[in-house]
Amino acid sequence: MNASPEDQRILLDLADLDRRIAQAEHARTHPAHAARINELASVRQEQLRELTTLTGVRDDARAELTRVESDVTLVEQRRARDAERLAATTNSKEAQALENELASLAKRQSDLEDIQLEVMGRVEEAEAAVAAQQALLDTTVAEGTRLTVQAKADVAAATELGAQLARDRAAVAGRVPADLLADYTRRAATNAGAALLSRGTCEGCRIVLPGTDLNEIRRAPADAVVSCPECGCILVRTEESGL
Repeated sequence: MNASPEDQRILLDLADLDRRIAQAEHARTHPAHAARINELASVRQEQLRELTTLTGVRDDARAELTRVESDVTLVEQRRARDAERLAATTNSKEAQALENELASLAKRQSDLEDIQLEVMGRVEEAEAAVAAQQALLDTTVAEGTRLTVQAKADVAAATELGAQLARDRAAVAGRVPADLLADYTRRAATNAGAALLSRGTCEGCRIVLPGTDLNEIRRAPADAVVSCPECGCILVRTEESGL
């Protein structure tokens, strides 16, 4: 195939646009923070499960404390009633029975208050554990929210850039002869499509061409469409080619 050197040089702009379009598409479909966002989602689920467990422990301790406090209140009320009856009775036998019951109630109240203190300690520990776990969860959620917002912004920017590049590409492609554009498009499916030959090096695959290949390219007419023997892209020759 033959094409003017000017038309071939346009392929360099087209290849650059295709490369940038591919980068924009990758940025759109694979935002930089996607992996971390997914990781945080997994961490968040685990932290939520742990928070649910700790909350259950705290609630059970609170419920137990409420029961103990209720028992203490009942004992206190009963002691108060018995004390009033003892103060009012003149029956020595009844007085003795009330004194015995008051002693038993005092022992019961002391035992309950010891239990109350122990349960209060467990409630405090459970509340501290819940608060610490909630803080961890809040930190995870905050980071996930921040990165999600950033990822959405990055996707929007990449989408807008891709659309602009596509418009630019259409304008550049319109300047390339149909047969040359078709040849470039076919090659671009597997390689850079077109690349500058710079000082004996293919800029598409970054390989320095051997002398025999360079000699063949030197002998080729200026309007001949030559290929890189390594990657198969169209080699565009300019004053930088070192021929």
